[in-house]
Amino acid sequence: MSTENYTNLFRRSYRLIHLGVLVWLLTIWSCGTSSIQLDSLDLVLQGGRVMDPETGLDAVRNVGILDGKIITVTEELIEGREVIDVTGLIVAPGFIDVHAHGQDPISNRLQAADGVTTALEMEVGVFPVEEWLKSREGKALIHYGATVGHTSARIKLMSGLDVPHWPMLAPDDSTLAENKDYAEKQATPEQLMEINKMLVDGLKEGALGLGLGISYTPASTREELFGLFQLAADRDMPIFIHLRDQNTGGTLGAFQEAIANAASTGAAVQIVHLNSTADSLAREALNLIRGAREHGVDITTEAYPYTASSTFIETAQFDLWENLPEKEYQRLQWPPTGERLTSKTFQKYRKQGGFVIIHGRSEETNQWIVSQPDVIVASDGIPFRYGTAHPRGAGTFSRVLGHYVREKKALSLMEALKKCTLLPALRMESSSILFRNKGRLQEGKDADVTVFDPGNILDLGTYEKGDRPSQGIAHVLVMGTFVLRDGVIVENVFPGKALKGKLLVAQ
Repeated sequence: MSTENYTNLFRRSYRLIHLGVLVWLLTIWSCGTSSIQLDSLDLVLQGGRVMDPETGLDAVRNVGILDGKIITVTEELIEGREVIDVTGLIVAPGFIDVHAHGQDPISNRLQAADGVTTALEMEVGVFPVEEWLKSREGKALIHYGATVGHTSARIKLMSGLDVPHWPMLAPDDSTLAENKDYAEKQATPEQLMEINKMLVDGLKEGALGLGLGISYTPASTREELFGLFQLAADRDMPIFIHLRDQNTGGTLGAFQEAIANAASTGAAVQIVHLNSTADSLAREALNLIRGAREHGVDITTEAYPYTASSTFIETAQFDLWENLPEKEYQRLQWPPTGERLTSKTFQKYRKQGGFVIIHGRSEETNQWIVSQPDVIVASDGIPFRYGTAHPRGAGTFSRVLGHYVREKKALSLMEALKKCTLLPALRMESSSILFRNKGRLQEGKDADVTVFDPGNILDLGTYEKGDRPSQGIAHVLVMGTFVLRDGVIVENVFPGKALKGKLLVAQ
C-alpha cells in the first residue's frame, strides 16, 4: 500500500475514533450526573447546605472536588475516593481576608480555624515585594498576597532601613522608633520620584496594588498622595488606604480627600477599617462612599466586628498623646499583660514599642457597621508570632457569623457570607483575574471551601487572650486540600499559593 493510502486510512480512522468519543461523551452527559459515577473525584462533601452568594444557591447539595477544583455541585449522589458527610453543616466559599497583617504560620493557623482560605496584606503592604513573596513559597497554609507598601518604601529611602513587612516588627525593635524621618519629613521632588519608582517596581514584581498607611506618615503632603493615586490609575491597579489621622485633617475630611483623588484620577480605592477611621461618624462616611460610587467612583470599604482597635504604640498616631487626663490612658490595654495603661506606663511602653489595644467605640455603631450589606468583612489581624494580640486576628469571621448573625440577628447568614467571600473577591478582581475563581462555590471554581456549624460558630478570643481559636468551623480546604479537618489543624500541609498582581502576569 502506498504512503498516500496509509495516510488516507489513518485520517478516516482518526475521524471515526473522534466521532465515537464525541458520541460517548454526549451520551454520558445526557444521562445526568448520576450516570457519570464520578468515582474518580478526590473528595465529595455530601449532604451539606451549600450557600453561594453569587448565584443565591441555598440548598442541600453534594460537592465534588478534583485536582483543587470544584467539579460538580449537584443533588445527585456522587462517588469519590473519599466521601465526607457534612449533613447539617454549611458548605460555603472559603473566607477572603483582605486586611491580614498576620503573615506568619501561627497567625495563619488561627485564621484557618476561623474559616479563612486567603489572607492578604493590603493596607500597608510589603517592600520589596518579590523578596517577601519568595519567603512564603512552600510554607503557606493558606493563600497569600500583598500590595507594595508606600510606608515601607519611605522607610527604605528616608530612614535607610529594610523592613519587608512593616509594621510587623518585633515588639522590642526600637530602631524604627528612633528614626522617624519616614514619618516626619516631607519628601523632596527627587525623593518622590524615587518612591514612585520603587512602587512601580513592586507592582511589576507581583503586588496586588498600592498600600498606603497615610496615618503613619503624616508628613506625606496632599500633593504626594494625589501623585500616588495618579500612579495607581495609570497602571489600572487599586489603592488600599489607611486615611489620615484625625489630628492631621482626618475623619470626614480624610474621606473627602481620598474620594476626590479617586474621582479626579480614576483610581480604584478601598478605604480600610471604616469603624476605626470614622467611629461615630460612620453613617456620614458611608454616605460619602455610597454617593461617590453612585456617581461612578470605584470605591469600597471594610470593617472588623470589634469595638476596640489596635496598632503600634510608638507610631506617629500617638505623638499627641501627651499630658492627657488619666482616663484617656485607661482606654489603652497592653496585650502581653492585659493591664490598662497609665500616663507612666504609656511612656514606658512607647519607648519599648509594640502593639496596644485601644478601647472606646460604641457597640451600637459597631453593630450598625457590621450589618451594612456593602461593607466588606476584614480582620485587620495583628500577628500572633510574638504572643497574644487583638482577638480580631483569630475570630473576625466567626464573630460576624456567630455573634452578629445568630445571636444579634443584625444581618442574614447569606448577607454575611457575601461580605466574607464574594465582595472581597470582586474587589480583588481589579488586581488579578485569579480572584474570579475565589469567593464562589460553583463548578469550575477553586476548591477553597469552609464548612461550619451555623448553630455553634463563634469567636472565643478575648482582649486578654486573643489567640484562642474560634469554634464551630468543621473543615477548611485550600485548593481541595484539608488544612482544618474535624476542627483540628492538619499538620505539614502547605497548599497556600501566592496570588500575584496582573502587572507581573502581563510582563
